[in-house]
Amino acid sequence: MMRRLYRRILALAATPRASWWLALIAFAEASVFPIPPDALLIPMILARPRAAFRLAAIATLASVAGGALGYGIGYALFDRLAIPILQLYHLEPAFARFRAAYAQWGLAVILIKGLTPIPYKLVTIASGAAQFDFPLFMAASLATRGARFFAIAALLRHFGDRARDFIDRRLGLITGALAFGIVFGFALLRFLPG
Repeated sequence: MMRRLYRRILALAATPRASWWLALIAFAEASVFPIPPDALLIPMILARPRAAFRLAAIATLASVAGGALGYGIGYALFDRLAIPILQLYHLEPAFARFRAAYAQWGLAVILIKGLTPIPYKLVTIASGAAQFDFPLFMAASLATRGARFFAIAALLRHFGDRARDFIDRRLGLITGALAFGIVFGFALLRFLPG
């Protein structure tokens, strides 16, 4: 089943509309969608290695734009939805401490979590909820998302056919490693500040 899905994604990656799908997935993942854009970016680069850096730029810009939406969700909806609950349980002082900690450590949180398999949407929404400085948030997001996607592009462009052969032979191992990385990312959330 995974091999069939992988072949479908490779086929989609070679179509003229693939860039639009990549942009849509990268945008949505930054605020609400659960699947990271890497799932499409990697096969797209393998299908068209010469377009690697253009595809990384599309993923970066769309992800950062989606991050602005995630920030807006945290900023605009958090007070409406979460503050009544915080008040009900008398947790306003705890939230004030969270905002203060995020003001101090937020840049580090954005930089670290933007490069890891931890879902980026958690960073974007938390940044908005903490009312972190928006221009600084956008600059840090651009740096970390760009570093991540351009690193993937450079590696795949350099190792191209060897990477594809490796994926073809070890798809089960790669899928398991990816699942482990996502679970590890969520577990890591418990131990990082913010």
